[in-house]
Amino acid sequence: MFSSRLPARLESNAFSVALASLRQRGAPLVDLTVSNPTQVGLSYPSDLLGPLSDVRSLSYDPAPFGLTAAREAVAASISRPGAPVNTERVVLTASTSEAYGLLFKLLCDPGDAVLVPQPSYPLFDLLTGLDAVVSSPYRLEDHGVWSIDRASVAAACRPNTRAVLVVSPNNPTGSMLRSDDREWLVAFALEHGLAIISDEVFSDYPIEPRPDAVSLLGESRVLTCTLGGLSKSAALPQLKLGWIVVSGPERIVADALARLEIICDTYLSVSTPVQVAAPQLIAGGVVVRDAIRQRVRQNYRELQRIAAAHPSVTVLPPEGGWSVVVRVPETIGEEALVMALLEQARIVVHPGYFFDLQRGAHVVMGLLPEPALFAAGVAKVLAMADAR
Repeated sequence: MFSSRLPARLESNAFSVALASLRQRGAPLVDLTVSNPTQVGLSYPSDLLGPLSDVRSLSYDPAPFGLTAAREAVAASISRPGAPVNTERVVLTASTSEAYGLLFKLLCDPGDAVLVPQPSYPLFDLLTGLDAVVSSPYRLEDHGVWSIDRASVAAACRPNTRAVLVVSPNNPTGSMLRSDDREWLVAFALEHGLAIISDEVFSDYPIEPRPDAVSLLGESRVLTCTLGGLSKSAALPQLKLGWIVVSGPERIVADALARLEIICDTYLSVSTPVQVAAPQLIAGGVVVRDAIRQRVRQNYRELQRIAAAHPSVTVLPPEGGWSVVVRVPETIGEEALVMALLEQARIVVHPGYFFDLQRGAHVVMGLLPEPALFAAGVAKVLAMADAR
């Protein structure tokens, strides 16, 4: 009766079942996985949401790519010195997830494939499946610095592959695209007729980026779609505004935009109030963004300090974003450790296998929690990992 685009099995894993049970019982938990910026004690400007009541929102003027003023505000906010973003190449969406769906419709027929990174956020299988697209993984390798495993990209590419996805900064590793990997990836995409989709939603949150970290925004040699959104850039996930910036050779960009216009005109998903308010929301979000940068860096420094007393654990340095990966001893296993933390200490962390982390045992934590809570929780996590 139901579509095969959805998972065949809907059962939750043991960790999720145990966590849901504790939450249902109202058990106090220290959640070190929280990634919602509206739930971690950050102060937002009191008038930040005022522009949502602008009377201009009472007038409906549908535009497939979004209202011009909103697109201009996005273009101005992501432009860099010497690298301006053309407003005409900005496409507004209701979210980054929707942006993926639009791009899969643009680039793929049912059964076509896209290359997706591992480790990464565990959403791509569902996003691709909902558009009847095949998710073909390639590996990121950690040799002190994360980089693309080029052999795995080549091995995963098939005649029906249409695009390669990049997430930079990556979630959860925090790694960023290397300049030499960018050059190789562009050459590979040109050779195989692929588009590049670059998810850069965490680009406003550098932690310790390497000098060779680069963006794909404005890449002109191959069709490239760079993603962002208010969810991260202004810490406003509830307002549902994302964007795609299309770049590449002029003719291909024109063809892509003409087809995207048809898709976007069919859905018209972005609400008018958030578009009208976008210029003020983007400007007002600077304060919150700065607070998040400070919070993330403070928590990361505290994690490093605590980890120094636990030689059996290794913090994999994030270059950007809100998450961090910690390699732990393999003596107990990821699932046993996270279950022990949950059941004995009431601390929530994610096991590395949630994100397809391989070669060892890992836990994944967020860097957004309030600092005192974060420090106390991390100390218990590392002490339990060290003791096992």
